[in-house]
Amino acid sequence: MNETEEDTPLKHATRPGLQYAALPYRLGEAGVEILLVTSRETQRWVIPKGWPMKDREPHAAAAREALEEAGVAGKVAKEPIGAYRYVKRLKNGAPLVCSVDVFPLLVSRQRKNWREQGQRTAHWFTVEEAAEAVQEPELQDLIARFGRTVRVVAPQLVDKIRLRSKG
Repeated sequence: MNETEEDTPLKHATRPGLQYAALPYRLGEAGVEILLVTSRETQRWVIPKGWPMKDREPHAAAAREALEEAGVAGKVAKEPIGAYRYVKRLKNGAPLVCSVDVFPLLVSRQRKNWREQGQRTAHWFTVEEAAEAVQEPELQDLIARFGRTVRVVAPQLVDKIRLRSKG
């Protein structure tokens, strides 16, 4: 969701600075991979995130951001796996401390073209590379913890996915 002068961070938020993010991941033969995108202004590696959206549940808003910013869709968890904080510079230059609830999104489709493709780069990383690439310490920890958790259940999930595709 693009921020405009009329669409302030407080427009749909239940608390100031609240945002929702997706943590896009996939399971493959090489293990768990995390999709990061570059921010539009600073070109830092981040996860797709945005402000709350009217008439959308938090997890659905996070999934929408992943589609717009990274061109990915899939199954998003309804509960966040954690949160992290960062300081966002608003268009007027004022800093706003944002708290970002993070929802894992198991990617099933990646589009060749998407809304913000010309403004961002999307790239798949190993869990370790993704945790190292982002700048926010709380997000680094969240990615690392998620990677350890998914590694434990990933073999069972991969087997389930394979069985479904054969059936």
